[in-house]
Amino acid sequence: MTHDSVNLSERREKSLNRLKRIEGQVRGVVRMIEGERYCIDVLTQLSAIKSALSAVEGEILKDHSERCVASAIHSGDPAEQQAKMNELIALLNKHYKL
Repeated sequence: MTHDSVNLSERREKSLNRLKRIEGQVRGVVRMIEGERYCIDVLTQLSAIKSALSAVEGEILKDHSERCVASAIHSGDPAEQQAKMNELIALLNKHYKL
């Protein structure tokens, strides 16, 4: 196994662990709402969930850039390079309103 594949495997494991924690947080918010907890407490938990999801999103975007986009760049194939760049630009435009 190469250093890159170990790093990738570790990153994916971290992302999966974060997502499992987020899943638990979401279940906790459901219980909070069912228990008619104070709205500010619920909103605080929702904010924490959004932050955690953003961190996972960043890791997956980093992984995509380092593996898929870098692979296209190293391929020397202009069509593949353009396709990956277009894909990345479309994603950024859609999700980040650029």
